Amino acid sequence: MNTTKLYYEDSHLTAFTATVTCCTPVKKGWEITLDATAFYPEGGGQASDTGILGGVKVLSVREENEEIFHLCDKPLEVGSTVEGTIDWEHRFDLMQQHAGEHIVSGIIHKRYGWHNVGFHMGADVVTIDFDGPVPAEDLQEIENTANNAIWQDLPIKCWYPTPEELPTVPYRRKKDLPWPVRIVEFPGYDICACCGTHPKTTGAIGLVKLFSCVKFHQGVRIEMACGKRALNMLTAAYEQNKQVSQAFSAKLQETGSAARRMNEALAAEKFRASALEKQLFAHIAQGYAGKTLAVHFAKDLSPNSCRELCDAIADFAKVAVTLSGNDEGGYCLCVLSHTEDAKAIGDAAAKALNGRGGGKKEAFQGRISATQGQIENFFAQNEI
Repeated sequence: MNTTKLYYEDSHLTAFTATVTCCTPVKKGWEITLDATAFYPEGGGQASDTGILGGVKVLSVREENEEIFHLCDKPLEVGSTVEGTIDWEHRFDLMQQHAGEHIVSGIIHKRYGWHNVGFHMGADVVTIDFDGPVPAEDLQEIENTANNAIWQDLPIKCWYPTPEELPTVPYRRKKDLPWPVRIVEFPGYDICACCGTHPKTTGAIGLVKLFSCVKFHQGVRIEMACGKRALNMLTAAYEQNKQVSQAFSAKLQETGSAARRMNEALAAEKFRASALEKQLFAHIAQGYAGKTLAVHFAKDLSPNSCRELCDAIADFAKVAVTLSGNDEGGYCLCVLSHTEDAKAIGDAAAKALNGRGGGKKEAFQGRISATQGQIENFFAQNEI
């Protein structure tokens, strides 16, 4: 039995009354069919509606052979008359995203000739895949054009052309579709075959924000958001930018240049610190001149710095061992030698001191979990 699709008669209908025609237990609940429904089923890149039907939760909705199946968390009596209420906030969000996607896809198709070959409404952003390149520098102009379409508050027309009319409708498509075809038109911007729900005018979309355009297969993938979702994302970004502005003591519109200046200053300080570190390492290394085994503990060194210190000491000692860390968290270990098998020494230390690592004959790097006293005792008992 075909279900009357009330969501096509009025996309803003939020409550309705219908008769339960079937209730079937399934793995995740009960699938309920009605003689009519305002619950939109998943399809065309748009998620299904959710809400309440006869006092039970509607978890998802699907369509099969013109019949709409409502997955509910509890059963309903066949033949009973029930009231349904859709989650309007969820539905309206999806309509805003879907309608905004149409406008952007129509603009890109008119300008470049590319087709929308993929469309997904994620929890945060909408992604659209096109089968050709869109220059990233054109993104702002595309966004401006889309928002102009919204702010004109144009009527959105949805209809089924007759078999005679369909061949004359200039709708966006990669190939001709068999009748019947549902057409959605955004005057001057897009006309396309679509089975989704849309607001009555473009003004209800609110706004379109394009976030990115990256190469994807032979074309590009654009990330965007519309309406309240876009507003929420921009508000969150604004709040984050206020914190950046305060941290950098910069105007809100100048945080980017302030961040670049900070990065440049940090790079200069990093270069300066590296030079000072090398001088310090050279001074430490000279203190081990003539030693057969030099075991040196240092605080707060990165693995790379631990290696550089060990390399410097190895120029003065037969075998250099450097460690950095603490008794609670363990130690970074580096062993270097120009004459001895540093890997064999490192492997033995790792085995005895609950560690791991690797390397070649001249150098070993790893990590051990032992106290400084245990480490010192190991190398004292295994002197080279």
